[in-house]
Amino acid sequence: MEHTIIGLSIKNVKKPVLLTKNLIMIKIKISDEFTKTPGARYYTDGPYSGEEFYDKLLKNKYEQATRLGVKLTVDLDNTDGYASSFLNEAFSRLGNEFGPEEVDKNLIIISNEVPKYIKKVKDSIYEKR
Repeated sequence: MEHTIIGLSIKNVKKPVLLTKNLIMIKIKISDEFTKTPGARYYTDGPYSGEEFYDKLLKNKYEQATRLGVKLTVDLDNTDGYASSFLNEAFSRLGNEFGPEEVDKNLIIISNEVPKYIKKVKDSIYEKR
């Protein structure tokens, strides 16, 4: 199945593509696409870790967004909350793999419920590991 949005041909894109005022973005709503109960840092810490989120969803969606030349929006709301290790693991890996400046300019974080998570994510993107 092929869709055309604003002159771009996009194959097999499902619901996380949004069209807003001449801007296409890829969106991850963690509570819907991953879990409402995020875990800790590593797989070995238990289910729904930051490592698992990075490996199974975040990295792929970021790569998809950059291939399309659009931003990735990650919505942190509607979960039971986040361990700082979850956010740190997922987003520091993203920054280390793709470069912190590139990630910072291609990523939008939504956290209306706990705004301090936005700063934690931004700080993690720039953390060298």
